[in-house]
Amino acid sequence: MRNRLKRIGAIMSLVALAAMPAAASPAGQWEIETGSQRYDVTLCGDGTELCATLIWLGKGDDTAKNRPYLNTMVIDHAPLIRPNQWRGELHLYGRTATGTITQVSDDVVQLKGCYFFVICRTYMMHRLK
Repeated sequence: MRNRLKRIGAIMSLVALAAMPAAASPAGQWEIETGSQRYDVTLCGDGTELCATLIWLGKGDDTAKNRPYLNTMVIDHAPLIRPNQWRGELHLYGRTATGTITQVSDDVVQLKGCYFFVICRTYMMHRLK
């Protein structure tokens, strides 16, 4: 029964993905609005989940304290919750936030995350070309 429910859930996710507006895939390389971090984003798991790895630090973020986080996964299999939107945990610099990742357009992604349900931040990321 559990496997059948998983299959139904995967099929429903794929149907939802197919019904998405004609936005480009979020897969690719993205830069945070401050220009201080870059991420490699992929569709992972069943092809609808979102994964992201920190691949570059600059503009003041390239410090001895932050370098250990390079090439680590910051978004790990966030499930699609509606077209162009994923929800999961964001692992940034040793902290974990619950958040949503929304693809606003082909070249813009919005990250919203909250620590302890109180401290919330929103970031925009732009696709690198």
